[in-house]
Amino acid sequence: MDALLQRAYRFALSLTHDENEARDIVQDASLSVARRGGPWHAGYLLTAVRNRFLDLRRRPALFDHEVDTAALDDPADTPSPDDTAPFAAVALGDALGLLREDEREVLFLHAVEGLTASEIGAITNRPRGTVLSLLHRTKKKLRARLGDAYRP
Repeated sequence: MDALLQRAYRFALSLTHDENEARDIVQDASLSVARRGGPWHAGYLLTAVRNRFLDLRRRPALFDHEVDTAALDDPADTPSPDDTAPFAAVALGDALGLLREDEREVLFLHAVEGLTASEIGAITNRPRGTVLSLLHRTKKKLRARLGDAYRP
């Protein structure tokens, strides 16, 4: 059960990019699955997480947070030139942040969860061809953003 909840949390985090919001979504989705007596397997829970995320996006006023811009400009967070690994992680994080929600969702389900296009289509209610096309365009967008250094 812990592994399933961790998968759901990682998926929610990939959608929201916010740890607290991801926890809330997983909790709400888990409660929803428990109330319905639904099966506790990845496909069902990930679909519940996705649906909860979409419900919250339809009501954006629930997550209106003020951002502390002074904390974002902290020079201590700037990577040193000698330390390229954190810089690469920051560049990747920035590139992922520029993706649309549906692009991040499909990329996460494919790259992290290892799901096939058919399985992703079942979770997201999209045809397999649409999933493959979206995945291809998302990878192409990331390659263009990150440059040749990050090509497989």
